Amino acid sequence: MAETGMVPVFYNADLATCKNVLKACYDGGVRVFEFTNRGDFAHETFGELNKWAAKETPEMMLGVGSVVDAGTASLYIQLGASFIVSPVLKPDMAKVCNSRKILWSPGCGSLSEINYAEELGAEVVKIFPATQVGGPEFVKAVKGPCPWTSIMPTGGVEPTEENLKPWFDAGVACVGMGSKLFPTNLIKEGKWEELAAGVREAMAIVQRVKKK
Repeated sequence: MAETGMVPVFYNADLATCKNVLKACYDGGVRVFEFTNRGDFAHETFGELNKWAAKETPEMMLGVGSVVDAGTASLYIQLGASFIVSPVLKPDMAKVCNSRKILWSPGCGSLSEINYAEELGAEVVKIFPATQVGGPEFVKAVKGPCPWTSIMPTGGVEPTEENLKPWFDAGVACVGMGSKLFPTNLIKEGKWEELAAGVREAMAIVQRVKKK
């Protein structure tokens, strides 16, 4: 996460669409990808996608986001998830992930929650919704007393230098990026090469603005 600086966040009920988006991200330089647990039978889609990805995008670390309970975390770990991301902070999810040595990134909205998450073993904490929680200024304030904290903002992050530079200047480890990275028209029209080009450009911006 820290090396690439960006984690795309995506869900679609159609397996073929998910494969095309994942491959476009892979071709664009992405190596960490978050499939979001949003729709009915999402775990079945993920299971098939992960088996496909092992052959077609072998360097990709494929994890799952929008997981809000320990049972669902266990289910996705069984299906091969490389990491689990949650919009909430729940200790029982930490136990499940830690026992399987799976990275767990819980959603936090205050320094107290971030501290508690780190006590529970979280290496990377997600701030969500990032813009509403306080944006780059919130990150900068947290990093003052806690410079060791690794933060991944998700929600309101855009693939532009104007948006990304303040986040990385504030000290984030990486950013999660969803709808802004995946224009609806490109997905509907199947313009996968254009999608890959956009991802590649976003990755270039991230590498340019993130602190070495």
